Amino acid sequence: MSEHWVVSGASRGIGLELVRQLAARGEQVTASVRNEAGRDVLRASLAAQHARVEAKLFDMRDGAAIDGAAKTIAGPIDVLVANAGVVGPSPQTPLEMDFEKALDVFSVNTLGPLRLVRAFLPHFAGAANPRIALVSSRLGSTADIRPTSAVYAASKIALNKFAQCLAEELKPKRIAVIAVHPGWARTDMGGPNAPLSVQESASGIIATLDALTLADSGGFIDHRGERLAW
Repeated sequence: MSEHWVVSGASRGIGLELVRQLAARGEQVTASVRNEAGRDVLRASLAAQHARVEAKLFDMRDGAAIDGAAKTIAGPIDVLVANAGVVGPSPQTPLEMDFEKALDVFSVNTLGPLRLVRAFLPHFAGAANPRIALVSSRLGSTADIRPTSAVYAASKIALNKFAQCLAEELKPKRIAVIAVHPGWARTDMGGPNAPLSVQESASGIIATLDALTLADSGGFIDHRGERLAW
């Protein structure tokens, strides 16, 4: 039986590949992009498969636009993947960062997924196995110390804490929530020297979410389904 997946940040990279693989196996997919150009890229990439994919336009910074898009969704949602994110300014060490640009990184990477969850949460009613994945990074582990990535890492550390708290808050609704590290993949963000292809990353994330249960909720898990240290 097919499921309804919502994937944000679907115009490129891992988000686009998630949508492509999900559509190919017959899932219903609602995919978010930031603008019309992103929607054109999504449709062109999916070709004949896009009949089962509905695109919604909103920026992860724009809570009103996200709320508006959520109101147009029909039927229950089974899986929500909050994928959109930004690297942030350069430099971004604690002593050199641009504070306004750093705040924007937190708005997208940390608060954006929460805006998405709050807007789409009512649509989980009726789902047999509701799951939420907040796409994080291994840099979101407090054990990983890289001053040159301080803003990005801090935004993901904060996202991880919200994932833990959200998992606890949604436990009574039996909705599983995890932070997921997609692996270091060859995307615009990951660069050409990354060891993983987007296909490997996306397929691993999908397999991890297929196997996810309430017992896993509140965890920090990578694309291979392995738990990571906070």
